[in-house]
Amino acid sequence: MSDETTREFTTVGVIGLGTMGAGIAEVFARNGYSVIGVEVNETGVERGRQHLEHSTGRAVKREKMTEEQQAELLGRITLTTSMSDLAGADLVIEAVIESIELKKSIFRALDDVVGPDAILATNTSSLSVTEISTANSLPGRVIGVHFFNPAPVQDLVEIIRTVVTEPHVLADVQRVLRDLGKDPVVCGDKAGFIANTLLFGYLNHAVAMYEGKYASREDIDAAMRFGCGYPMGPLALLDLIGLDTAYEILDTMYKQGRDRLHAPAPILKQYVTAGLLGRKSGRGFYTYEAPDSPVVVADAQTPSEDDKPQLRHDIKLVGVVGTGTMASGIVEVFAKAGYDVLFAGRGQDKVAGVVAAITKNFDKQIQRGRATEEQKTEVLGRVRGTTSLDDLKDVDIVVEAIAEDLAVKTTLFENLDEICTGGRGGAGAILATTTSSLPIISMARVTKRPQDVIGMHFFNPATIMKLVEVVSTVATDEAVTETVLALCDRVGKVAVKCGDRAGFIVNALLFPYLNDAVKMLEAHYATADDIDTAMKLGCALPMGPFELLDVVGNDVSLAIQKELYLEFREPGFSPAPLLEHLVTAGYLGRKTGRGFRDYSAR
Repeated sequence: MSDETTREFTTVGVIGLGTMGAGIAEVFARNGYSVIGVEVNETGVERGRQHLEHSTGRAVKREKMTEEQQAELLGRITLTTSMSDLAGADLVIEAVIESIELKKSIFRALDDVVGPDAILATNTSSLSVTEISTANSLPGRVIGVHFFNPAPVQDLVEIIRTVVTEPHVLADVQRVLRDLGKDPVVCGDKAGFIANTLLFGYLNHAVAMYEGKYASREDIDAAMRFGCGYPMGPLALLDLIGLDTAYEILDTMYKQGRDRLHAPAPILKQYVTAGLLGRKSGRGFYTYEAPDSPVVVADAQTPSEDDKPQLRHDIKLVGVVGTGTMASGIVEVFAKAGYDVLFAGRGQDKVAGVVAAITKNFDKQIQRGRATEEQKTEVLGRVRGTTSLDDLKDVDIVVEAIAEDLAVKTTLFENLDEICTGGRGGAGAILATTTSSLPIISMARVTKRPQDVIGMHFFNPATIMKLVEVVSTVATDEAVTETVLALCDRVGKVAVKCGDRAGFIVNALLFPYLNDAVKMLEAHYATADDIDTAMKLGCALPMGPFELLDVVGNDVSLAIQKELYLEFREPGFSPAPLLEHLVTAGYLGRKTGRGFRDYSAR
């Protein structure tokens, strides 16, 4: 063919008319293509017809389409049980069940049906496109097009090129998908492709965290929703996907890549064997009202209202050490919640800076009609600054929010241990640290009362982010933990409880995923833009991994990843060399104008 890259496609074949196949057929018919849908028998044809009628019917009800447009769309789709009807198709997409032998038999049969210029695509989500292509006499025309469910709604399509896929085939498929209004991303042929490879490593890690009883299912899910802005927590998402499906995807990825992080957590197999498959069976990590219901109901693991944390210690005066962005935010959070706050800074200018920051925040809120001058005056009236740590002697709790330097923090805790003795009716203040990565027990051990030391990891900006990770060490008193959890609730935060180990919940789940994305880029598997697009569109994440890394700072990310690697000694947690090289080069992200992307010209 002399001009393959500009040839026109008019007829598209779809083999398999389940939810996904019917959705793909609808997408093409919506865009003016003639579609031939093939099923194995009349029952399958009828099921496919119902899928199409229901889906387009919903669009009519929502006034996204008229009845005339629906009739026109359905008129473009011919349903059949004969593969020979695909003879005139320019593009054929296979969307049958995930069976390598079945898919190969289809691609073998297509040899005798379609013309030599027809492009053949598989919608597999986890099987080897290369192996499927070997069944056809022209493997260069075979490509993967992985639509996401529901296909008419989801814009992401992963295009999987094999080592023998012809360049013009890739170019044609990219063009056709863009013409459909989709966002295609290109990657190599590896189990999981982009989205599933990155998503399921993260989900599997969350299962292992739950299985090890490090945190409750509710706290793991709340941590990722409120700490990262994810639309669903990992365990709830697994219930939605189906634990059997998740197990199969992880097992396939592990068998192909031998990455231990993809070896399915043992509890997954136990749940699947027991028939606890998630929403579709009515029970998985959570229990549901009925099979296929999204409504979660209480079960034996659900925390009862009677167990809601209470203030076991009276908290009236709150101390904060630090004057940076995080410290200022924490001061504002407590003061807005009605607590008197005494904060300590290293100089009068730093102290004045905190009051100025809170004032500026309030002025912006007042301008938007979200606060009043009276509220500003009231809150600022509860805030008092000092340049002397000794003034903190009578606080009931003191929250340290200084630089992430263990030597500096331990020195501060030695001082706070000696100074903060008057609070809680003479029992001394609860000593809290906002560290995001340092071992809290190292700070506790330099005090004479390690039972009073705890982590309160606020997220930045503290005034907006709802999450606080409440981190207990092996020495923390249960009454102190309960008090801090209750205090977080009083100040309008969502508190999650976990133990004192690197990364806590959020960073321990987030940064290995980011590191995996860097390794994927490093292997030239896909571009940074395509990886970001896949995770934003395919998984509904607020930012792609490289956008997020450049915002967080590659130096900060590398330091956290190193901490995780040292703590868990997991080979898969070793920092990606590319991340180390960027940090060495000074490409730290937005703050330096260059990271994974160049911001200097923007």
